[in-house]
Amino acid sequence: MREMMATSLARRRFSLFLMAAFGALALFLASIGIFGVIAYAVTQRAQEFSIRMALGAQHRDILLLALRPGVRLTIAGVALGLTAAWGATHLMTRLLLGVSPGDPITLLGVPVALASVALLACWIPARRAVRIPPVAALRS
Repeated sequence: MREMMATSLARRRFSLFLMAAFGALALFLASIGIFGVIAYAVTQRAQEFSIRMALGAQHRDILLLALRPGVRLTIAGVALGLTAAWGATHLMTRLLLGVSPGDPITLLGVPVALASVALLACWIPARRAVRIPPVAALRS
């Protein structure tokens, strides 16, 4: 009986394994893409941050200035992504085996992971820009 059950579920398990593998790959590629785009946008403003520091801005102000656009984009992306995911799960209910369409671990884990990558992508270049001496930025 176990063998019959295993053979009947083999196709479905294989397709679910492929979906999970491609989903993990998509999460990884999305993280790299988000990090690259946001880090590039913040790095482009490094000279502006240095000039603001030369004029008297505090490190905290510069970090907030770098994080604010990233946070806005992240919130918009999470909202759109959750809406699309909610709609897509209802289309895939017959493919899911042992998982509910509104699985909270998946629906909350992925946006939290991508949002943390986006915030890290804003914070790292901003922290680097804060460390640049304002005189060096004004020379360049």
